[in-house]
Amino acid sequence: MPSNSVTVRVPAKVNLQLSVGPREADGFHNLVSVFQAISIFDDVTVSRGAPGSGISISVSGEQTHGVPADTSNLAVKAAQLMIDRFDIDADLQIDVKKSIPVAGGMAGGSADAAATLVALDALFQLELSREELHRLGSELGSDVPFMISGGTAVGQGRGDQLTAALSRGTYHWVLALSSVGLSTPAVYAECDRMRAELEIAPPQVSDALMQSLLAADAQAVGRALTNDLQSAACSLRPALSLVLEVGRDYGALGAIVSGSGPTVAFLVADEEAGLDLAVALTASGVVGSVARALGPVAGAKVI
Repeated sequence: MPSNSVTVRVPAKVNLQLSVGPREADGFHNLVSVFQAISIFDDVTVSRGAPGSGISISVSGEQTHGVPADTSNLAVKAAQLMIDRFDIDADLQIDVKKSIPVAGGMAGGSADAAATLVALDALFQLELSREELHRLGSELGSDVPFMISGGTAVGQGRGDQLTAALSRGTYHWVLALSSVGLSTPAVYAECDRMRAELEIAPPQVSDALMQSLLAADAQAVGRALTNDLQSAACSLRPALSLVLEVGRDYGALGAIVSGSGPTVAFLVADEEAGLDLAVALTASGVVGSVARALGPVAGAKVI
């Protein structure tokens, strides 16, 4: 008997590396990104809706400010893509319970789109392969395929050509969250402006980072964290430089703006160090709120 409702849990991500190539003629940039999925989750429930209701969406939880509850939401676009591609004759209700920060560089919108694809695959028993889901996801956004898989992976091209990374160990993260998001297009535009006179080489995967992940050497991973968008994010939001400095001063193994920001991710040695840093960041008054997480975790999965 087919189910009337499916709930999928999907993680946030941090970028361990984000290397951005020069702006191409089509306005996009070739990327090398090393993603890690971490234990902050959204839950997305897709249900059969009332006949004639179309696709509707509701958003609840602790991170809802600025999340569109209309057709511009990436989860709705994911549902529409599945309906069109597989000729699904159904009305749908999407309920998103958000814990992933919005416009925080942690792929919250892409995560919800990934969860919607996985939920519809289960709801209508399509039995799509991981590769088929990845291809659908890449039509929605460059981060969506990774949010389906999770773990630790290298993304190339627009970030959507994925290869699983040889990674061992568990990593402890402290996240400094901002109450106000940053626009990804604005950060890329600022990056282009800052690099206008420079010769930018094609992006390459960091050997130092790959070796560190393989060795489960958290200190070396911390040293190898890189993000070409970090300077642009700090230029648009100067307070981020202070947040990075405070975290390093309080013993973080590494500090990086995640994606286009403004979330700042600190890698720490263990749970105790994470708790100490979270307390210090909160007391410093330079961050909106603080969260702790572990990585890597699995991608979108039915619960």
